[in-house]
Amino acid sequence: MISIVLAMLAIMILAAVVVLYVAFPHRGEDVPHTPWVGDAMRKGVDLLPTLDNQRGNQRAHEREHSDF
Repeated sequence: MISIVLAMLAIMILAAVVVLYVAFPHRGEDVPHTPWVGDAMRKGVDLLPTLDNQRGNQRAHEREHSDF
């Protein structure tokens, strides 16, 4: 029973973080009363790969190793 409650709590916290990120830093705004939270979220997101970055890296990799 406790494991289910802890899992649900973790899910709720993760969902709150996603909503907070989408509501403020993703749109370029500061989080009210806690601007350091938005800065930390932006830094964390900047470290993660995105599809655009992967496509660019893949194209550069293909150009370097093409046989043509």
